[in-house]
Amino acid sequence: MSIGGKLIVFSAPSGSGKTTIVRHLLHQEDLNLEFSISAASRAPRGEEVSGTDYYFMSTEQFKKHIKAEDFLEWEEVYRDNFYGTLKSEVERIWAKGKNVIFDIDVSGGLRIKHKFPNETLAVFVKPPSVDELKRRLKERSTESDDKINMRIAKASVELATAPQFDVIIKNYDLPVALEEAYQLVKDFVKD
Repeated sequence: MSIGGKLIVFSAPSGSGKTTIVRHLLHQEDLNLEFSISAASRAPRGEEVSGTDYYFMSTEQFKKHIKAEDFLEWEEVYRDNFYGTLKSEVERIWAKGKNVIFDIDVSGGLRIKHKFPNETLAVFVKPPSVDELKRRLKERSTESDDKINMRIAKASVELATAPQFDVIIKNYDLPVALEEAYQLVKDFVKD
């Protein structure tokens, strides 16, 4: 895979606000960003749309792509629940002359940083607290209490990886976090 632009990775535990930050950055035309749509082996939640939010596929299809080495990175996040970034997705965005922005799990974000250390800005979004994460996840009303508890358990492991990222944005005050993210990405893409 040849390099065609910058890679901006946003990772965090579910409910930290990374998706809100990424959506904000995508509206800043001067950053020349396009969202990397991840593949997922799960059904859409709520109003998610295949090809916009994720490329939804069966576990069997996902495993075929793994075997064919079609992924830049992938992870079995929960049992038989896979997420990953198709190489073709990054190449599609680079072919348009744009920089790629990711909203992905911690492991995937660190894998991309490891594969493309000089082209990647890896940002970890830190939530105010685990209690606040739980409150935000419950507010979404998209998952069962068991799923939320699984996400909270995973969050403490993910929080421990924060120092491995290039930058940590503390999302305690959303407008401040949005401005900090904008400045970081602006400085990175202009190099």
